[in-house]
Amino acid sequence: MIPRNEKMKLGYIDYLNCYPFYYYMQEKAPLPGIEIIPGYPSELNKMMINKELDMSPISSAALSSMQDRVVLLPYFCLSSVGYIRSVLLISKIPIEELDKRKVGLSSASLTSIVLIKILLKKFYNIVPEYTETPPTPNLNKVDAALVIGNEALINLKDPVPYIYDLGDLWFRKTGFPVVFAIFAIQIDSLDKYKDIINEVVKSYKASLKCLYTDRDNLIRCAKKRYPDINYNIEKYYTLLRFDLTEEFRNSLEYYFHEASELGILKNVNSLNFVSFDM
Repeated sequence: MIPRNEKMKLGYIDYLNCYPFYYYMQEKAPLPGIEIIPGYPSELNKMMINKELDMSPISSAALSSMQDRVVLLPYFCLSSVGYIRSVLLISKIPIEELDKRKVGLSSASLTSIVLIKILLKKFYNIVPEYTETPPTPNLNKVDAALVIGNEALINLKDPVPYIYDLGDLWFRKTGFPVVFAIFAIQIDSLDKYKDIINEVVKSYKASLKCLYTDRDNLIRCAKKRYPDINYNIEKYYTLLRFDLTEEFRNSLEYYFHEASELGILKNVNSLNFVSFDM
């Protein structure tokens, strides 16, 4: 029995890419019994690790730190096959020249941090000097910097000589798509919030359906929520993939294997999906 005033805490990556999952529950049919907590991916990862959220999209890379305490929803992800536009390495020099140079890693990110480390080490034999940079970096103190999410979809204030789309670079080097985020539930929250979790999943499915049945209104609401974004939102939503297909599961396993082999992440033994009937 859930206490009357207690709500399930549901994380929300406060980026344009995650909005299609939350449009329905925010604009059409709010769900009772949940509290939506927005944040950067890195913030939600920490909250899940600290059990401050019951359910949330998380950076794929964060699974290695919480795999024993969470299960995954089998249906959903935030992915791209090649070019994505919202995960960029901006640089003053060619990527081939970044060895021992300063590379800024976005404080908002985790999956993309691991992505760039794998790419530079495995495919370029490069080990830069990494340093943390804010979500909107400049190149005054670093030679290159990672920019993700909404910050990557806003026009840069200053011209940048070299811009690399990491979704495209990863696909060309490995042949695999990138799964940037997956959806996790605390094992301890499964029984307590089973009915609410079911309603969230139904809402996610209804929301993704709106990409086809209510697309114009969804995009209008997305523009209203994220007015600073300059990139074409309708085009952006054609670049994203939201279904965790077998192809993307295989891509996740490859990503975790490479990160473990290079000592970047602890090994993820398996992808454990929620077992009750959703």
